[in-house]
Amino acid sequence: MSSRAVRTGAARSGDVRPLSPVPAGVALFPTVARLGTAPVVEPRELWVALHLPHLPVEALGPSGNTPRAVLELQGQTQYITAVCARAESFGVRAGMSMAAALALIPHLEMQQRDATREQQLLERLATLAQRFTPRVSLVPPDGLLLEVKGSLHLFGGAEALCRALAEQCHATGARPLLALAPVPLAALACARAGCNCIVTESAHLVGQLAAMPLTTLRWPEDVLDRLRQIGVYTIGEAARLPRAGFARRFGKAQLAMLDRVTGKLADLRLRFQPRERFERRHPLLYDLEHHEALLATLEPLLQELAAFLKARQCGVTRLECRLQHRHAPVTRCVLRLAAPAADASHFAKLLGERLAALSLPEPVRALELRSGGLVSRAPFADSLWQPGEHGGGVSAESPELIEHLRARLGHEAVYGLQMLASHRPETAWAATGLAASKPDASRATPTPAAAAPSSPWPAFRRPVWLLPTPRRLREREGLPHRRGPLRLLGGAERIETGWWDRADIARDYYMAVDIHGVRLWIFRERAAPHRWFLQGVFG
Repeated sequence: MSSRAVRTGAARSGDVRPLSPVPAGVALFPTVARLGTAPVVEPRELWVALHLPHLPVEALGPSGNTPRAVLELQGQTQYITAVCARAESFGVRAGMSMAAALALIPHLEMQQRDATREQQLLERLATLAQRFTPRVSLVPPDGLLLEVKGSLHLFGGAEALCRALAEQCHATGARPLLALAPVPLAALACARAGCNCIVTESAHLVGQLAAMPLTTLRWPEDVLDRLRQIGVYTIGEAARLPRAGFARRFGKAQLAMLDRVTGKLADLRLRFQPRERFERRHPLLYDLEHHEALLATLEPLLQELAAFLKARQCGVTRLECRLQHRHAPVTRCVLRLAAPAADASHFAKLLGERLAALSLPEPVRALELRSGGLVSRAPFADSLWQPGEHGGGVSAESPELIEHLRARLGHEAVYGLQMLASHRPETAWAATGLAASKPDASRATPTPAAAAPSSPWPAFRRPVWLLPTPRRLREREGLPHRRGPLRLLGGAERIETGWWDRADIARDYYMAVDIHGVRLWIFRERAAPHRWFLQGVFG
């Protein structure tokens, strides 16, 4: 059969063709002879899988000709997670320690792994992939899936579509491994194994998967170890084991995955939805320098933003207004909201406060309005009661007050407090931002890193106001004085802790009252010279 005849028949089903990495100027899909000529039933779906083995490095951006590696802390040692192609040519591999990599390349550029940038690059590639099909799914942390059966005729067949997809990825700096199969998990397994291939017939799928290592399915390591002990290393060997015994010894989840990879069980995938944002630029016919005029010019953009959010039943917690000048750098005015908002008048009021506090280096020649990511927002109805009547009209006041104070005083001037699990007063609390802690939050809540623990001192009261550092008190005959003698209330609370981080304390705490009736929280050192200090003030 001539090579021309094979190429013209590439769109017909029944092909199993290998893919190879794409050197410059070389065809992406080398053509081989057809493996089946009998009439076959075409599969309902065809999935292209993209595996990005170097995503941690590619997410950091271009590095030129400098060898680069990405580090990740495991225990007490820094290990190489991913390396660029130039570093690989010097012998650096993933899994090496940082010291071993530097021994091979003393000038190796190393950076810590950035999961946020990896996710952003993955989502960017998913957005680009929607040019080929609307059915795009993320497979974190390093994969994408595209269902392309209905798009093949638009791009001239599977080979041409995969070639165009690879070129799109190369333009972003990503070098994926591609595979196509009737089943999404099978395409992923082939791509992860580096066996770039096109399988367009379900009858050939099992034979193609038989030699794939089980590591491509990313099962738990303990399951893979037990399978290795009985001599099972590939998908084909695992599929030949008795089903009941396999499920009992290695788990029903692994058996179900074997059924999904071979097409016996449906493999539903969640469709990727790109994050929507609002962006509008408004050039001015003449320069503006007064805040009132700027706010009046912004009002149509804010009304457009409100309509954009209302149509999607969403709000935003971040809004940025960029003021562009002729010669000076762009002036940025950023609003951070305490709860998702979608009201144009509310945005205008907060922006008015922020603009009034700005000092413009030059008149403004253009305005640009940008929103943060859209956040689900639960709409609420106005109260049936008048303010102050049956408690009506006060439910939505807190977020607006927080946002108004932030717009006037600055974002850092308004924050919340979080209690931490520590007996030392200095480390028993932390400042936190007041913002929506979840995408679907509808009211202002603190955003601590973890849930507030239960109080470790249930039998004692603690003041809300603590001094930044304890203040030493004057003493007379061994008793504390502050604007006069202090009267101690009750017994002592002894705190001895912190020895593990060399910031240990040993103190006896007391509640005390001064001559004006102010309640204080004071302590006396247990070690010599037994000085007295003021720690906090009760409200």
